[in-house]
Amino acid sequence: MKSKKILAALAMASVLVLTACGNAEGENNAAVSQESTEATGQEMVYLKDLVVEDYVTLGDYKNLKITKPTLAETDIAWEILYCISDFIAEANGGITDRAVQEGDLINLDYAGYKDGEAFGGGTATNQLLGIGSGQFIDGFEEKLVGVKPGETVDLNLKFPEQYHSEDLAGAEVVFTCTVNFIIPGEKEITDAAIQNFGIEGVTNAKELRSYVTNYMQTDLDAQFESAKSNFVLQAFIESCTFGELPQEKVEADKAQTRATLEMQANAYGMDVNMLVQYMYGASSAEAFIEEYSKSATMQLLATQAVANKEGLNINDEELDAMLQEYATAGGYASVEEYCGDTDKESFREYFMYDKVLNFLVENATITN
Repeated sequence: MKSKKILAALAMASVLVLTACGNAEGENNAAVSQESTEATGQEMVYLKDLVVEDYVTLGDYKNLKITKPTLAETDIAWEILYCISDFIAEANGGITDRAVQEGDLINLDYAGYKDGEAFGGGTATNQLLGIGSGQFIDGFEEKLVGVKPGETVDLNLKFPEQYHSEDLAGAEVVFTCTVNFIIPGEKEITDAAIQNFGIEGVTNAKELRSYVTNYMQTDLDAQFESAKSNFVLQAFIESCTFGELPQEKVEADKAQTRATLEMQANAYGMDVNMLVQYMYGASSAEAFIEEYSKSATMQLLATQAVANKEGLNINDEELDAMLQEYATAGGYASVEEYCGDTDKESFREYFMYDKVLNFLVENATITN
C-alpha cells in the first residue's frame, strides 16, 4: 500500500541532526565540523564556559503537554484511492466514461515544455495524481477537472518563483496531458472488484475502509513514536524564555552547521544552496544556517539549564564509559581513535543533550 505520510517531519526540531558527535556505526560529523571551523579561525565555544542561566529562563519543563495527531477523513479517503490503485487498471475497472472531478485519483501521461523544448523531469507516463491533493504546481490539478479519459489538453502554467530548479523558477511552461483513466472511489468500486484484490478479510467497501483505517492508524502511531522526542523538544523550547543569545556560541554553531552542510553537499555532488532547498525546504543556505544555528544555540542552552537543575550533567567517569561503549560498538581500537580530532567536550554536550531529552520525554503528558 502506498501509505501517505500525514505526520510531517519537523525539519528544525533537533540541533543534533546536522552536528551529531558520532554513533556506533562510526560516523563522526563533529570531527569534520571541528576541523573545518578551526580552518576558518572560528573557535569552538562549549557550554561549560557559559553561564547558561544568563541566557534562558526555563518554563514548566516537567509538565509538557503533547497532543497526539489523529487521522483526518480526507487522509483516509485518499489512502483508500491509493490502495485501490494498486489493483485497478484501465482494463479491469478504471473509469473512462465520465470527466475528472475534484477528489479523483487519476492515471495520466504528461510532458512539460519550456519555450517549446521539453525540460528534464517534466515527462511521465501512467502517473497517479490526486486532484486537489496539491502534489503538482498551482493550476495543474485544477485545469484537469472536466477533462475526460482519452482527451489530451495543454495546460499553460507558471512555476513558483522559489522553485528549487533555477532553470524553472518563475518560468512559463506548457504541459501536454492525457488522462488515461480514473481510479474508482469507495462509491464506485464494486464488491466483486474488491474481492479480487486478495486482501484477507476484505470483501466490500466497508471492510476496505476498516482495513485502510487500521493500517493508517498503526502507521501514524509508529510515526508519532519515532518523532515524539521532536514534538517534546519543540514544546520545551516554546516554554522557555530567551534573552540575547551569546553571539560567540551562535557563530561557532553557524561554522559547524556550514561545514557539515558542505560535507553533505559534496557527498551528493551538489552545491550547498541546492542541498538545503531539496533536503530542508529552505530558500538559501545562508538563511537556513542563520535560522538553524540560532535554534541550535537555544536548544543547547535550554537543555544545559535543565541538566544543571536536575543533576543530569555527564561527569568524566560517565563520559569515558560512554565513549568506550561507542568505540567498542563501532569497532575502534581505542577511545582516542574513535574521537579522532574531536574534543571530548563535544561528546559530553551530545550525551548531555540526549540525556535531558529522554528526561523531558519521560515527564511529558501525551494526550489524544
